Amino acid sequence: MSMFEGFRFRHVTSPIHNRDPRIKFLFVLVIFVIAVFFIEFLPLLVLFFLPLPFVWIAGVRRQWLRSLRGAVFLASFIFVFNFGFGYLYRSYATTAVLLEYSLAMTLRFLVMVGSFSIFFLTTSPDHLSLALEQSHVPYEFTFAFTTAVRFVPVLAEEAQTIMDAQKARGLELERGNFLKRVRNYIPILIPLIVSAIRRSLELAEAMESRAWGSSPKRTNLYVLKIEAGDLILLALTITLLASGIYVRYFVQIPQLSTFLPPLPF
Repeated sequence: MSMFEGFRFRHVTSPIHNRDPRIKFLFVLVIFVIAVFFIEFLPLLVLFFLPLPFVWIAGVRRQWLRSLRGAVFLASFIFVFNFGFGYLYRSYATTAVLLEYSLAMTLRFLVMVGSFSIFFLTTSPDHLSLALEQSHVPYEFTFAFTTAVRFVPVLAEEAQTIMDAQKARGLELERGNFLKRVRNYIPILIPLIVSAIRRSLELAEAMESRAWGSSPKRTNLYVLKIEAGDLILLALTITLLASGIYVRYFVQIPQLSTFLPPLPF
């Protein structure tokens, strides 16, 4: 559950937190697009370390590392899946090339998780909703999206609480084979689903009591404005995108396997 915990907004004052959500989302989207561009390990490694100054300035190092730690299981699955099938079907010339490709696909996933984690850790759901509204996104979609962003970490925390309670009652989640472990999680999922349904009903009643949707034209207390720091981040984003496109099409990227000795298998 630490992966979802790493996406919860923290009320901290920093130059990254104060940036416009639209510019920050554009920056994250550019990282996502560039990560899709490349299948080589070295560019993806650069993309992985690129957001580290933003993490340091924002003061969310612990939460960001927690989100990556929560993604380790899926990252391991991606590595095993790519390496296993590639080795089984002999899709690559050497094992070193296959190993580099599997590591690159794993690193691509971590780049995406890490970049979006920075965005959600430094962006208030209220500001995110306001940014979507000012971008002329329908309010119904905006409300549904921001509500999901708010409740996913809450449900993850509640799932952890249920797991701790069931373990205290003698439930052993890590014992047995794979199918046994899956069955062990049924006492976790049922209370969690019931709790989610209860929360949704309470939310629906609260929305109805406040006459949600009765006013066709909504007004907001605050209005997002582009500041000098946002323009600097926008210029950095455009430079990053242009550099990624240039490297992708005009630079011969060396393979990591060329610098390593041949593997014995």
